[in-house]
Amino acid sequence: MASPYPDGDREKVASKLTPALQQELKIRCAELGLDIQEAVTTAVTAWRASTHPNRDVDTAGAKSFSTWLPPGLYDAFKDTCGDRDLSYVQGLAQSIRTWLDDNPSPKERHQTTDPQRWVTANQKGGVGKTSVALGAAEAEAEDPQESADCLRQYIESLSYNDLKRIGNSRTELLDQIADLTLGGKRVLVVDYDPQSHLSDQLGIPQIPPGEESLVKHMVGEAEGDLRDLVVKIDDPRFRGRLHVLPGAFDGFILDSRLALTAAQSRGFQKEVALERALHPLEGDYDLIVIDSPPSLGLAMDAALYYARRRRNEKPGRSGVIIPVQAEDSSATAYKMLVDQIEDLCKDLGLEVDYLGLVVNQYDSRRGFVATSSLAQWNSLEGQRVLAVLDDLKEQREAVRMKEPLLAYAPHSKQANTMRMIAMGAAR
Repeated sequence: MASPYPDGDREKVASKLTPALQQELKIRCAELGLDIQEAVTTAVTAWRASTHPNRDVDTAGAKSFSTWLPPGLYDAFKDTCGDRDLSYVQGLAQSIRTWLDDNPSPKERHQTTDPQRWVTANQKGGVGKTSVALGAAEAEAEDPQESADCLRQYIESLSYNDLKRIGNSRTELLDQIADLTLGGKRVLVVDYDPQSHLSDQLGIPQIPPGEESLVKHMVGEAEGDLRDLVVKIDDPRFRGRLHVLPGAFDGFILDSRLALTAAQSRGFQKEVALERALHPLEGDYDLIVIDSPPSLGLAMDAALYYARRRRNEKPGRSGVIIPVQAEDSSATAYKMLVDQIEDLCKDLGLEVDYLGLVVNQYDSRRGFVATSSLAQWNSLEGQRVLAVLDDLKEQREAVRMKEPLLAYAPHSKQANTMRMIAMGAAR
């Protein structure tokens, strides 16, 4: 219901909103110095303009709510609700909820200034560190609603055997999507492997020997700004949120350079080198993903140190994702990596969280070795399997086309499994 504003430039709107949303809206407007009517006008206008469907909001217990809107806006809002087959109460709740999410409290913004930090690690080559690092990064950079829609459709299509292998019911997986916002983050992917497979997969040139690079910043020889090396992935799916720090050929000598610098420079702590180099960029990103080299040297120590749990950081917010394969040599490499992590933690008094395992290139047709290995990964104490990646064609095709997987085949099983990995790591 609407009635004219005294001077005619607004009309009073009477509707309903839950007490919780009313209270949150009132507090947020006070924090941001806004009038409630301005906030609701912005919220309704943005909601009507959105081309992506919003999640339903629980409106049980909604009570009377009124505000002033520009003439005609409420009628246009009701028409949009009709087009979307929604009640006016639900449409208003979605508008307000989305506006609150897009305009967080200043207190929340400054509560944690450090970005999340995920490191994909395994000293065995060919286990899929690069594809997992890039895929999870893409999932966190794409539009949240698009990500949720793709995942929801994928989960609805899963067979009984698929769900059994994942180890979750359909209801549990759908609840995870509802409880966790995936996507919408500013993400930096660091190609920390001197082989530069990640950069190559996206068609980004490797930094030649001797030029300004992450390596030079780590050993204190850089003259410029590390930001100048960052490449934005110019794909509309990520809306400018996905960036890459390219790999450098100098990475092949990083271990020796770190050791030499530590020997020549008093107070240089080689384990801190990566964190010190990336620190100036951290304020630009919500998540930094490190694609580490297949080694257990000093460069790996620096990556693990970067993934450690920082002071006052929530457990499991940052840490290590370990891609493995369903075969015996992968288990040996896994044990060597865990030993390195535990030794580093003991020596330096750190806590490094295991975010989970990803079983990559799985094919049950390989028989007992594959199936029994998968069972062992699932039963491993102190670990959880985030996802099982099948050996499918879309990843290889995306690499051939020099495109991100989630842009090349956004609805594919592989793309949705990458979203599952990101959702599991972010829990």
